[in-house]
Amino acid sequence: MTKRSFASRLGTAMAAVSLLSIAVVEGAVAEPVEITVLTSVALNSALDELGPQFERTTGNKVKIGYSLIADIKKRIVAGETADVIILSRPVMDELQKQEKFTPGSIADVAGTGVAVAVRAGAPKPDISSADTLKRSLLAAKSIVYADPAKGGASGVHFAHVVDQLGIGEQLKSKTILVPGAQAAEVVAKGEAEIGIGQTSEIVPVSGAQLVGPLPGEFAKVTEFTAGIGANSNAAEAAKSFILFLKSPAAAPVFKLKGLQPG
Repeated sequence: MTKRSFASRLGTAMAAVSLLSIAVVEGAVAEPVEITVLTSVALNSALDELGPQFERTTGNKVKIGYSLIADIKKRIVAGETADVIILSRPVMDELQKQEKFTPGSIADVAGTGVAVAVRAGAPKPDISSADTLKRSLLAAKSIVYADPAKGGASGVHFAHVVDQLGIGEQLKSKTILVPGAQAAEVVAKGEAEIGIGQTSEIVPVSGAQLVGPLPGEFAKVTEFTAGIGANSNAAEAAKSFILFLKSPAAAPVFKLKGLQPG
């Protein structure tokens, strides 16, 4: 083997070692295992890309179930579990008090803000202050956001914003409520003029454009936190997945999908 070819192979091997390092931290499993994950729909786009990356890196499999935070919380309280659970920080802290996670396994992985969307190419409304946000909402022909009764974080928060602005009655007749993260899709189809949702639910949707986060006192960032289920049979693999989500390899994907790495 020539020195040149050896150096080339060495460089390739070192790159592989860098990618695989997350899988061997503190005794990763020798045989491939399946890691079950329960998480918010707000992470759908990012984890659908990061999951396969982790699988290629480690050989383990990732099975992800998505739903609203409130729904997953209810299911976990009722006894359902997973190897990795990723929900908003307050909910995770509450579930930790009920001993639903392996002690010491809680870690922030990413955050995303509640934001406004309009159809791609449409003029962006002024939402730079509470007053301009109020005027823009009143001027809009239609508004769509997650039904707060279903427990979606962005819908619950925006319902409070509407109440604080004192425009609930004015918006009622032109408001469309969706069951989950579909607000940006409704806007992209031209079925609503303004949509409100998590930034991570807006950025990946073709045909929708991000206007920006809610202003000032109405700003809201949902911090998503991961934990290992208390009854996990794949705790080491679950830990390696969480470490992967916090690694530099995952950061660009989170940013591309409208999230800030934790």
